[in-house]
Amino acid sequence: MQRGIQAKGMVRRNKMVQAAIQLILENGYEATSTIAIAKAAGYAPSAFFSVFDNKEALLLFLTKRMFAGQFAQAEHTLGSRTDPLLVYAAECALQLHITELSEPVRSAYTAAYSLPTTSEFIYRHMADLLMHTFALYMPGAELKDFYEMGIASGGIMRGFSARPCDMYFTMERKVRRFLGCVFTMFRVPTEKQEKLIGAVLQLDLQTAARNLVRKVIAEAESDMGMADDTALQAKKI
Repeated sequence: MQRGIQAKGMVRRNKMVQAAIQLILENGYEATSTIAIAKAAGYAPSAFFSVFDNKEALLLFLTKRMFAGQFAQAEHTLGSRTDPLLVYAAECALQLHITELSEPVRSAYTAAYSLPTTSEFIYRHMADLLMHTFALYMPGAELKDFYEMGIASGGIMRGFSARPCDMYFTMERKVRRFLGCVFTMFRVPTEKQEKLIGAVLQLDLQTAARNLVRKVIAEAESDMGMADDTALQAKKI
């Protein structure tokens, strides 16, 4: 009996996630209500809160999925190149390209860097990565130092993500400026900075950004299918 209940809960969660992704991509995070998500998933409005405590908890779930996908996509785009500095630079540049796909996507990222639980996840998630990436250039710095500097780099990312590109502030300029600011903060030598930025600008990150969003949508659809299969098997037990 318990297994059947758990399977039903998984089906409900996955349907909510799929509906949320579709609505957020259409309307943005702020304009997407929990009522609309539940309705699109085929449930009563109150059903949303049997899955997530609130809309911010849903965004945290999506943020974790997107960040995992970003690093995987950046590594895939780089192929055999595994320099931690280059992987970090490619992931940051990829994120800037993702936020430029549409205003609804931009709103979701801006919210993720603004809300308490999602921004705290980002800062803590990035602290280990920053330490692994920049420890060579900051001898003596501890994890707490990278956590604090992650808050600073996260603030820069939020500002750059929220500002749309235009004919003056092009994507190339945005990527150069962001990486230049962050690399300088982490004491990366100027010559090394230029080589890394030049390598990143050679990548087709616009295509990579589109592919990642498509992958996240496909994974949500796949999760829902697997949950349906689990629920069906549970009914037979």
